Amino acid sequence: MAGTNNAVRAERGRSPRLSGGEDASLRSVEGFDFAQPERGGGSAQDIRFAGYAAIFDRVDRGGDVVRRGAFGAVAGRRVPLLWQHAPDRPVGLIEHMAEDERGLHVVGRVSARTAAGRRIAALVKDGAIDGLSFGYRVREAKGERPRELTALDLVEVSLVAQPMQPLARVVGVE
Repeated sequence: MAGTNNAVRAERGRSPRLSGGEDASLRSVEGFDFAQPERGGGSAQDIRFAGYAAIFDRVDRGGDVVRRGAFGAVAGRRVPLLWQHAPDRPVGLIEHMAEDERGLHVVGRVSARTAAGRRIAALVKDGAIDGLSFGYRVREAKGERPRELTALDLVEVSLVAQPMQPLARVVGVE
């Protein structure tokens, strides 16, 4: 476990961070720019975060390895943000996502419109919850142990206490 924790710390050291200046309409994550959506109704207590829901070319705890390109054309899609993969516990929305050299980079918003959302937003902001994971359907895979996932249909992204891929983490919060 110490090796995993050290690997997570090392990865975090190279992770992009949310940044933005006085211009609230544009935020950037190093190497990943995104415009703030023009949607009303958000709460001042909502939080936005950036992180990696998947890390490429690393075997996860279940014996799977996600390969670059597995998510296809995810840019522009929005998927639900769930708590612990529970479909009856949505806590927000993934606003932006894209594959980069490292993995599936996501920018999400935790909605503070519900008591559960407020609790989870506070935990993410405090750093108590920083695991990310994703729900998917396999379209194409090769081999066994490790199984190489080469084409996936992304269904959802979840905030989780223990991600299947230990390096899949929230790396910045605003």
